[in-house]
Order: sequence, then structure tokens, then C-alpha cells
Amino acid sequence: MSERTYARFFRNGVLRSPNLEEAIELAEKVNDLLAQDSMKKAISTVHLLGASSHKVQAVIIKEVVALGFQSEKKGLFANVDVSGIRPDYFKALDGGGVLFEVERGKTLANNMDLLDVWKTHICVDAKHLFLMVPLIRVTAKGAQQKIFNTVEKRVGAFFAENVGSIDVDSVHLFGY
Repeated sequence: MSERTYARFFRNGVLRSPNLEEAIELAEKVNDLLAQDSMKKAISTVHLLGASSHKVQAVIIKEVVALGFQSEKKGLFANVDVSGIRPDYFKALDGGGVLFEVERGKTLANNMDLLDVWKTHICVDAKHLFLMVPLIRVTAKGAQQKIFNTVEKRVGAFFAENVGSIDVDSVHLFGY
């Protein structure tokens, strides 16, 4: 049995719409891209102890841009009084675009997964989050952290039935 590398969450009560369908179709394209053997191999060569998420981004940027994403789009958070916020990638869609974030070493230690959900929540131009995280991260002492599984639980908590509404229509979690 192969390891699961994709999960998605939808906001409670979100209605199927052309915007949501477009986000789902785009997520499926990203998932297919990441499933390619050549892409897996290229990512695995840079997913090393001490490496940054920028190394993983460098592997996927050409393909992500070909899908219509802009790298580090500025001005998306002009409505909030917090400086320096920007996404790794952004794609505009009618009815609310997609923030695409790539995380690696600090995903859990610095709560980057939760920050990415928050960024999507406060971004008036985005309704969807594509979040790419390691399946496993090996620590300096050789321990293996199950990043994807932990992030899936943490992000899923925002979409539980007993939780109030979040202004994010969908989150698509990709593991590498």
C-alpha cells in the first residue's frame, strides 16, 4: 500500500461553484505533477537536512508558473496592518484565488502550516490554499517526524463540524 500524499478540506457549508471546481481541477493538476517520478526524484535531491523550502520551490517553479501562478505576489495583504506578508505563489481565480505555500523544515516547529491557513483567511483575494509539506522530515538526531500526517490533523481541525466558519473555502495538502 502506498503512502497517501494528498488531502483536501472544504469549509462547512461551502457550495459547489465554478470557483471551487476550478480550484479542485488545479489541485488535481498539481497533484499529478508532484506524482511524476522525475518530479519526486528532483524534490528528494533537495529535501535534505538543513535545506530550505526555497530549494523545493526551485524544483517546481517552472511548472507552477506554467499553471498560472505568480511567484511572491505583492500587494495581496494591503488591507491588513501586518508588514511583510506574501505567499510563495498566487493564482487569481474569479471569486477568490489560490495561495500556494511550500514548507519544509519549519513546518511544525514554527507553525508555518497554521500561518499559511491564517494568511489565506485574511487575504481578501484568496479563498483556497495549496499547502505542500514533507511526508517525513528527518531531524539532526535521525528521528523521523511525520509532517504530512500532523499537518493533516492540524489543518483539518479548522474544518471540523463543531468549529466556527473560516474564510477559506478549501485547503489542498500535498506531501512530498
